[in-house]
Amino acid sequence: MGDNREIMPAEMERSGLTRRRLLQGAGGLIAATAIPANGAVLTASPLSQTPAASSAAATDLTGRLARYIVAVRGQPLPPAIMKDAKHQILDTLGAMVSGSRLKPGEMAIHFIRSQGGVPEASVLGTDVKTTAINAALTNGMFGHADETDGVEQITKCHPGCSIVPTALAMAEREGRSGLEVIKAVALGYDICCRFVIALGNEKWRSLGRGIEGPGATMGSAATASSLAHLDETQARYALSYAAQQVSGVWSWIQDVDHIEKSFDIGGMGARNGVTSAIMAQMGLTGAFDVLSGLHNVIEAYAAQAHPEELMAGLGSRYYVSETAIKTFSVGYPIQAPLDAFLTLRREHNLRPDNVERIVVKLPTDAVPIVSHSSMPNVNCQYNIAVALIEGAVSFENSHSEAHMNDPQVRSVMQRVQVVGDQKLMDPAAPRSGFVEVTLRDGHTVSHFTRFAPGTKENPLDTAGVNRKAEGLIGPVLGAKKTEALIQRVNALEEVSNMRELIRSLLTT
Repeated sequence: MGDNREIMPAEMERSGLTRRRLLQGAGGLIAATAIPANGAVLTASPLSQTPAASSAAATDLTGRLARYIVAVRGQPLPPAIMKDAKHQILDTLGAMVSGSRLKPGEMAIHFIRSQGGVPEASVLGTDVKTTAINAALTNGMFGHADETDGVEQITKCHPGCSIVPTALAMAEREGRSGLEVIKAVALGYDICCRFVIALGNEKWRSLGRGIEGPGATMGSAATASSLAHLDETQARYALSYAAQQVSGVWSWIQDVDHIEKSFDIGGMGARNGVTSAIMAQMGLTGAFDVLSGLHNVIEAYAAQAHPEELMAGLGSRYYVSETAIKTFSVGYPIQAPLDAFLTLRREHNLRPDNVERIVVKLPTDAVPIVSHSSMPNVNCQYNIAVALIEGAVSFENSHSEAHMNDPQVRSVMQRVQVVGDQKLMDPAAPRSGFVEVTLRDGHTVSHFTRFAPGTKENPLDTAGVNRKAEGLIGPVLGAKKTEALIQRVNALEEVSNMRELIRSLLTT
């Protein structure tokens, strides 16, 4: 063309130079950006040695991410990451199966039964088979039907409740293996969290936006693209279709039934991601560089743009290992204070008759979420009161409005004060909790839990994850099926076709 301008997609087509030919003529760019066998990540190689071409390679975020999505399918995961991914999958399956019997799950089933659809994928805990898109939506709503699913603490995303339903729907549709699912889930967690950081998660909610939907949509698109076996160009288009579906406002905190919340945080992103990948798989085209090209999604939506964070550490830092698994089926800001209070209860023999007052200090941004919430499993005062009375917080009690209205419980709740503490706004420990108890004899005792059990700093072992899953899945599928399922997920890399495992998650 006589100059060093970037070659734009439209110009490629007008000149007869297709994207495929350009990439083939660029010294094997796709191969050059694949992950080497030792697990290190290579950045995109320049198209040529000219400054303009080098700049184009550096700024083509969509191409770099699309090549990573393609390359990661053929690369091994480190054993520790493999184990963590299986833990997250099993934990999310527990949330999904138990969630299918809660009100948001029941409403999701009621809705999806009316939609019909080609029988590609299964709705867990039911006899419904529908399109992969519908199944991902419904199972995603199951996954966040309550507060059982995991949370990544820095971004405050809930990756599992969208990524795992996406993986199950696409794996069943395509007949993929358990090992492919593990890799696709780890990929989805990475892209979910990194996309939110690229948008500036530290300011996102201050603008009234929900961070969960954007992260879930892009992460699910990456997962679905991997399991659909898209090539680089198709993955570019899938990311573009996903970007057009990025949405979410923080108004879900007003949802008293947890139904819209289950859609906003779980079902919506899973549906969006599966839709995007299948559209690209079936030949639909779109924008070639939605992440760094003209009017790109990061530029359009970022509160404080950090586009370089989208690729930072891919292949060496894994968010599937950094996402916390909840030990209690309650809102995440309640995990640390519950642990702190139960520690005090055990150490000091606390009882309703010897406790005068309980002060729970939380990071200031957590207080509006969990203080005096109308939902039992998001109400800090309620869960601390239950812990004092019963010495534990069961799945049943954490979801019982009747128990929350019990006169004895209400009386104890009045002794619990939840306050924000700016000193707890620690980026390294964003969901800590400090509890101080004043006894009726005037003495005070206190405990600080910086990292709740289940975090990467204080992780659950496989036996702990298994116990949690057994308690959630057993009441729905029965003890025998549950035990067999847990064993299969713990050895998921040995499953040759996920359709066989998914059949064990259905009721007839």
